[in-house]
Amino acid sequence: MNSIVSVSSISKKYQLPSSKKEVGGSFFNKIFKINKLEDYWAVKDVSFTLNKGDKLGIIGNNGAGKSTLLKILSKITKPTTGKINIQGKVASLLEVGTGFHPELSGRDNIYLNGAILGMTKKQITQQFDEIVEFAGDQIAKFLDTPVKRYSSGMYVRLGFAISAHLDPDILIVDEVLAVGDADFQKKSLGKMKEVAAKEKTILFVSHNLTAVANLCNKTLHLENGYVNQFGETGEVLNHYLSAMQNNLLEQTFEHINVAPGNDLVRLKYAKLTPSLVGNQLIADVRSSLKIDLEFWNLIDNQNLNISLHIYASTGECIFNVGTNPKILNKGIVQANLTIPSYFLNDGNYLVSFMVVKDKSIVLFNFEEVFNFEIADYREETTWYGKWPGYVRPQFDFPIQQVSQKL
Repeated sequence: MNSIVSVSSISKKYQLPSSKKEVGGSFFNKIFKINKLEDYWAVKDVSFTLNKGDKLGIIGNNGAGKSTLLKILSKITKPTTGKINIQGKVASLLEVGTGFHPELSGRDNIYLNGAILGMTKKQITQQFDEIVEFAGDQIAKFLDTPVKRYSSGMYVRLGFAISAHLDPDILIVDEVLAVGDADFQKKSLGKMKEVAAKEKTILFVSHNLTAVANLCNKTLHLENGYVNQFGETGEVLNHYLSAMQNNLLEQTFEHINVAPGNDLVRLKYAKLTPSLVGNQLIADVRSSLKIDLEFWNLIDNQNLNISLHIYASTGECIFNVGTNPKILNKGIVQANLTIPSYFLNDGNYLVSFMVVKDKSIVLFNFEEVFNFEIADYREETTWYGKWPGYVRPQFDFPIQQVSQKL
């Protein structure tokens, strides 16, 4: 079978200001504040092929190169080395508002995006009502308003609606489920399944492993820009999940321009630290868990709060907890949380958090910031089976003799 997407040894190099501090330096460099640059390979020697109808999930931790790979495949940026061969029309939804002209209305941008995809005006008109209906009542109300006045949620609704309805041969989606409310996320995944049923080819970047498992027949696992594994989804996800417990529970991004996020917020630092129990390095049910987060807030005077979610490795949300909303200005924002000991049961868990504006507008969902394992611990027992449930609290639950009469 002829491949519809063929990627051969592509790499992408950026030059970033060096993080290394030098002693001294020339007078000329000091006067003009010239920084040395160092090479940063966002993607390195990536190869794979897809046939018509394949659905590829692309997974990996933040900074693994997933979004860069999709930008190369969408021809937004050129690879430094390597070759790409794509057969057919490509529709891309990579970032909020990608491909929109801010001065044009929502209506005009539907036709503009369709034209970019190679569709005729007649073909766009035939799909127009379905696009607007899918995007929702709020888009319909402001259809003739310039999109520069749209919220980020409205941007992503309209952008996904256009990409999903204009009948592309290949649909490229990067974290479409990271913005928007739960109803729209459900609707988006349903539409992607509908597109998939038509034997279209989909490339789907997501930290939602359940969505990848349900949608994709093939999966590409990227790690530090390299291909860790490419193959059947079940095999790749099993390998990925089994390696989770060995992951470093800390992420630091020195450069804001390579940190995950968008033009509103970007992640700077995240760390999960279990309390020490004896000399154990791995958390068990006796350990409390401290979560430290830092992010760059890129807009002044925002009413922000953080909603943090703990998921089981199978995808179920165990609980979420939020900070109190607070007016914050541009700069670095920090939040800290401690999960008490004897709360989570033994097992594997994922941590995600959303930065939320005005209590309801999701600016960005930092999914799978890190993952961790909690080990079992029980004293004086002969039963070592899996303790049931996801939580394992110690409640005040006394038992006592109240009578000896039968």
